[in-house]
Amino acid sequence: MVEIAGHAAARFAAVKDAFAANFGAGEELGARFTLVEAGEVVLDLWAGHADRKRTRAFDDRTLTPVFSTTKALAALLMARLVDQGKLDYGQTVASVWPEFAAAGKGAVSVEQLLSHQAGLCGFPDPMDPAEWFDWDHICAKLAAMTPLWPPGTASGYHPITFGYLAGEVFRRVEGRSMGTALREDLAAPFGLDLWIGLPDSEFDRVAELQRPNALPDFGHHNEPTRAAFLTPWSSPAGRGQAEWRRMEIPSANGHCTAEGLARLMGALANDGWLDGEDILSPALIGEAARERIRGQDLVLPYVMSWAAGFMRNETEKPWGPGLSTFGHSGWGGSCAFADPERKLGGAYVMNKQGTALMGDLRPRRLIEAAYAALS
Repeated sequence: MVEIAGHAAARFAAVKDAFAANFGAGEELGARFTLVEAGEVVLDLWAGHADRKRTRAFDDRTLTPVFSTTKALAALLMARLVDQGKLDYGQTVASVWPEFAAAGKGAVSVEQLLSHQAGLCGFPDPMDPAEWFDWDHICAKLAAMTPLWPPGTASGYHPITFGYLAGEVFRRVEGRSMGTALREDLAAPFGLDLWIGLPDSEFDRVAELQRPNALPDFGHHNEPTRAAFLTPWSSPAGRGQAEWRRMEIPSANGHCTAEGLARLMGALANDGWLDGEDILSPALIGEAARERIRGQDLVLPYVMSWAAGFMRNETEKPWGPGLSTFGHSGWGGSCAFADPERKLGGAYVMNKQGTALMGDLRPRRLIEAAYAALS
């Protein structure tokens, strides 16, 4: 029997049982699940090991790579710019990034960019995967690129390029990188253990990943899917793990605790209030989470409903029954979500990766047990 640490309100006993069952079935190495209701942490459980040799406990200080769950942080940072009047979702990307207008992209709006409609989901032509570590070079490639489909006509998930696209718009408007803004404006002031670009001083806290033994099932292999996921250069490689951790890629290399993610998403579920302070206005939360496009995604094998950088729960329901719930999932199984109807925020992180692209069964069981306790 695995020893489960943390705490859970008595009504969430079934969630703790489901968490233990995931470990009992051999589905976990180390994991953490946190729920925040109306601004209060009502459940925070962790267990297992932070390394494959099982010599290091997975504890409340363990940082976990969350891959695309990082996009929820990027979406929030963009929303804060809009809330501050520095950016408008409807303005063109080229209005702040003139080079982006090349190859017929002059009319692409910020909200189209954030909802994966720009046609820039990956690079179809061969490149050295180490090029991803050169921010300015990748942004220049994206600005010059011809879209893989007419922008605005469909969504096609941008697994890595999203971070460069959103991050460059943010940098040009705000002057700082997303990683710096996250650290200075949210993580440090509120004690949130969230990082985009990890300093060397935190490396010893990072959980070691156990990779899956199979690839996800994409359901189709068209040009956008190949460019996004299936080429040897579709993601950064060739520079080593340390450089990957240090690099700021706001789509893919966040290192977080479930508690930090849940508290932040809990604020979005609670009218923007975090520890008595307003981090985003209620009106802007609704605007950020509003649907921009719905339909069969060109990259993912799902009917997606995309908001301004957030996944919406309504079509595939990976995070319980809430129709207004939004958030993001990450490769391997991590997720973070906000349900404004129930003022509930939650996050799940783990270091044994699964193959589900969204809706991994491990967090799904925990979330379903939580909602059953709330009903």
